[in-house]
Amino acid sequence: MKYRVEIIKIGEMVEELLGEKILILFNADAPEDLAEISVLHTGYDLVEDVKPGDKVKIGDMEYTVTGVGSEANKTLRELGHCTLKFNGLSKTELPGDISLKGQIPNIKNGDIISIY
Repeated sequence: MKYRVEIIKIGEMVEELLGEKILILFNADAPEDLAEISVLHTGYDLVEDVKPGDKVKIGDMEYTVTGVGSEANKTLRELGHCTLKFNGLSKTELPGDISLKGQIPNIKNGDIISIY
């Protein structure tokens, strides 16, 4: 297990972003303007960098990592922040993105997000 957190708050605009195949993660102490667009979670240390081929599990759904932006591991480690994009791209659009292959998840408070 490289990373494991529990969703504790879902921002008001998260559902709209999910419609665009985007899920933004942040630790619970995110500033309010970022919290409204993010899924806030319990903090956890990233014990090993995320790489293509890794698996991400959100609730009961599992995804394959297809691309990791140049800053994604750093921001995930420092802020619990990254942008998950359900687009299956091998080259990410932005440095903080982690691209995943799979359907958009239905998320709720208490869901576990893990990377392994």
